[in-house]
Amino acid sequence: MELDARYDDTGETGVIATLRFVALAAAAIYVAICIFMYLQQRSLQYFPANRGLTPSGAGLQDVSEETLTTSDGEAIVAWFSEAKPGMPTVLFFHGNGGEIGDRAQRMAYYMSQGFGALFVSYRGYGKSSGTVSETGFVTDAITAHDWLVKRGVIPEQIVVVGESLGTGVSVQLAAKKQISALALEAPYTSAADVAAGIYWWLPVRLLMKDTYESKAFIASIKAPLLVQHGDADRIIPVEQGRSLFAMANEPKELIIIPNEGHDVIHEPAIWAREIAFFVKQLGLKRPAQ
Repeated sequence: MELDARYDDTGETGVIATLRFVALAAAAIYVAICIFMYLQQRSLQYFPANRGLTPSGAGLQDVSEETLTTSDGEAIVAWFSEAKPGMPTVLFFHGNGGEIGDRAQRMAYYMSQGFGALFVSYRGYGKSSGTVSETGFVTDAITAHDWLVKRGVIPEQIVVVGESLGTGVSVQLAAKKQISALALEAPYTSAADVAAGIYWWLPVRLLMKDTYESKAFIASIKAPLLVQHGDADRIIPVEQGRSLFAMANEPKELIIIPNEGHDVIHEPAIWAREIAFFVKQLGLKRPAQ
């Protein structure tokens, strides 16, 4: 008795031909997804708001709105408040969502402690011109630092604070420019490391344009460092904060906040610990209330 193997014109059985087609189709779909993710990645990484808020509209008094011109010709909007005599100025870099107007309560707190503040609206955020990118954000940060220095705020009076995505900007700035102290809230070793944990099924490290490799810069920083991180953070795992801290130079302090997620960075207790750290490290008198 002869069996009908039902070969196609390539010599393959129907089953093998079907499997080959399915594999090729799956590969084509996977490649298409990779291409889509590559092209759309910045819309998945950055979530800017552009509501056109002013300091007074956000409830801030004695705060000016400044426009800083970057080396590549962008107009970066920042909110500025002078420090009280003998006190430092906080140079602040926010996370990937919203705009500086969403951090008005934080700015008001720093000011209430006698600190000056310069809150930077990255290119593509708020009323700043340009489009989002890691290179652009670092340029914005350097521009803000230089603007403070030209205004008479010496580097020994500049303390840098970064939250979430802004920690990567802050680390690169602190590695390139002199500052007096650095505070990082929910930092990462690199944005690529964060993305690889989320999109484990994609070749993230080959696709990402803006990787914010903080682990490549942290050892260059000589300024005192404070790291704060919630141990239940599901966006940036606390292990990344611990790892980055381990790579940093002394003096440094790590505060792990129990049972708190990523949103803990918006709590006043975080800001208060930063003020206490800056006061201790810089040998300041008790901030004016």
